[in-house]
Amino acid sequence: MRSFIWSSSLFFCFANGLVLRAAEPSRPQLLSTAGASRSTADARLAATRNRSERQPPLQLVDWVSPVSFPWPEDDLELGKPGGEEEEPKINYGPPANEPRKTLFQWSYGTTFSGGPPVDDDLQTDRPDFVEASTTVGKGVLQIESGYTYIRNDDPDDNSTTHSIGEVLFRYGVLEDWLELRLGVFPFSQSQSVTSPTVTNSGVEDLYLGVKIGLTPQEGWWPEMALVPQTTVPTGHKSVTADKALAGVNWLYGWDVTDFIAIGGSTQFNSAVDGGTSQRYTEWAQAVTINYNLAEKVGGYTEYFGFYPSGARTERVQHYVDAGLTYRPTADTQFDIRAGIGLTDASDDYFIGTGYSIRIK
Repeated sequence: MRSFIWSSSLFFCFANGLVLRAAEPSRPQLLSTAGASRSTADARLAATRNRSERQPPLQLVDWVSPVSFPWPEDDLELGKPGGEEEEPKINYGPPANEPRKTLFQWSYGTTFSGGPPVDDDLQTDRPDFVEASTTVGKGVLQIESGYTYIRNDDPDDNSTTHSIGEVLFRYGVLEDWLELRLGVFPFSQSQSVTSPTVTNSGVEDLYLGVKIGLTPQEGWWPEMALVPQTTVPTGHKSVTADKALAGVNWLYGWDVTDFIAIGGSTQFNSAVDGGTSQRYTEWAQAVTINYNLAEKVGGYTEYFGFYPSGARTERVQHYVDAGLTYRPTADTQFDIRAGIGLTDASDDYFIGTGYSIRIK
């Protein structure tokens, strides 16, 4: 019985050893599995270090999908279909390192130009009533001068006025869109209402202003400028207001074609009623049409009017005028003009001439 137990024990031990041996994988298989695991880890590490070095596309296992997907070149491209490249950004405003020539612009586009015509023929505030909607440019000095003969033959105002000099200094400071303005206007006036004729000569109140280039033209959106301005009571006693008279002039314009341009101005200024010596607000509106008649010759026709608000004795005045300009060089200009008054309160007529120069 004891020998049977030992024999049975030996048999079961031998059988158990055979089962364990059969279940154990061979050494070559273990090495192959370990190598595969190490290759997978190395591949993942290489992909983490530099994904652009990965040659084959990432292949999903068959039980998921038989389709290959390219690995994105950069983390920023994750989530973009097919590694689609990012669209290039559009540059807005003026080119790099180029200062802005106007304080604002209508849009973020770059398909338009504007600002001071430093490299083109000069643009002046004379001879028309509507001033230019551009500034002169940083570091540029522009001097505009002229003479005007004004005649009025009314029962209560029979006068002849000579406006001599009409000097306006314009100088660009700090930026292309900013200019300082100084106006000095000598005069000589003869009045024949009373006998004998009274003649006064001197200088009108000093004019000070700042022109700000607001926007360039973009399509039908206009080129614009704004002029805060004032007069200082420094003139001859016969013409001085004895008060500082401030105001604002809003300028706007469009180049319609190579031949025609349209400009306008809307302004209001403090003024003094000649009959009561009281302040009132004087509005002024003007529209001008400019013509490019030849390479160096230009012309214009214009309407302008004065509309007193709050005055007791001052009345509305309307005028029409026209003129020609001639530019022998890009930095000089001669002009002539003539106009008539359309209401009893207006001067009967005026004629004048002028000269302007730009110093860069």
